[in-house]
Amino acid sequence: MVSSTTKNCLAISGGVGGAKLALGLSHCMPAESLCVVANTGDDFTHLGFKICPDLDTVLYTLADLNNKELGWGQHGESWNFLNALESMGGETWFQLGDRDLATHCIRTQMLGSGASLTETTRHLCQALGVSVNLCPMTDDRVATIVHCENEDPVSKNKSIEPMAFQHYFVRDRCQPAVTGFSFEGIESAEPSGEFLAALASNKLGSILICPSNPFVSVDPVLKLPGVLDAMKASPAPVIAVSPIVGGQAIKGPAAKMMAELGMPASALAVAKHYRGRIDGFVIDEADALLKEEIEGLGIPTIVTKSVMVTLEDRIALAKVVLDFADQLTS
Repeated sequence: MVSSTTKNCLAISGGVGGAKLALGLSHCMPAESLCVVANTGDDFTHLGFKICPDLDTVLYTLADLNNKELGWGQHGESWNFLNALESMGGETWFQLGDRDLATHCIRTQMLGSGASLTETTRHLCQALGVSVNLCPMTDDRVATIVHCENEDPVSKNKSIEPMAFQHYFVRDRCQPAVTGFSFEGIESAEPSGEFLAALASNKLGSILICPSNPFVSVDPVLKLPGVLDAMKASPAPVIAVSPIVGGQAIKGPAAKMMAELGMPASALAVAKHYRGRIDGFVIDEADALLKEEIEGLGIPTIVTKSVMVTLEDRIALAKVVLDFADQLTS
């Protein structure tokens, strides 16, 4: 199924949705032609381990180790460590499976010995048989902070509480209402060397923003210093795939966030969010009626089946997006 194209593709990915398209792309081109840059704003240290949720979701998906029902974690997982931890009164709100724990252990050891996150990711890819170039957006620490509305139960006074992303997303199950986001450390962070090299490649034929959460999965990548300038300097078109289909997020809290931010949960609102940063937009057949209005924003748009249930769906969408990139450059 691999195409003989010599054009490179750079895919910007969050977790589950991005990993699905990344897998489809990996079946459409030689491994050396595909670079997947994963969001690391979700990364955090837990129980002494450096955990990179989006990187690992893409890693496990490309290695065919992922839990295909959940979309995250590994299949055939066991929970002996977590059960033992619970019996001793330890924190168990973030689920660490036994297989998954090995990844975090290797990463933490390597980082502690002076390796960069890029080097650590390369080692894990090689160990798990992933030949695609998967790299972190940065080797520096960037932490996504979710600003949530907090109401005092007694006085009923409301305030804004900054919350670490994993506390919001996993511990509190996305229940707090969000008012905005910030990215701690992003001003001084630098894009990873492999990310910049992919952007500067004279073989780059497309830059794809996978169907990931625009606010907490994609914005941390695009807001790294120098990234947007490098994207604009590249002749490759930037194409985004909407993570919102028929007013709903396929996975995760994007639609809920949009509603709480006073935005309609729609593909049109996503297009407006990306306006000025993309050259093309991909929406699902369920949102076909929005095509004309999105194109009225000056964004060429195509309609296709974008919900990826099977491997064939992932490959089909990847081919459509790559063909769209060719059309935009012809």
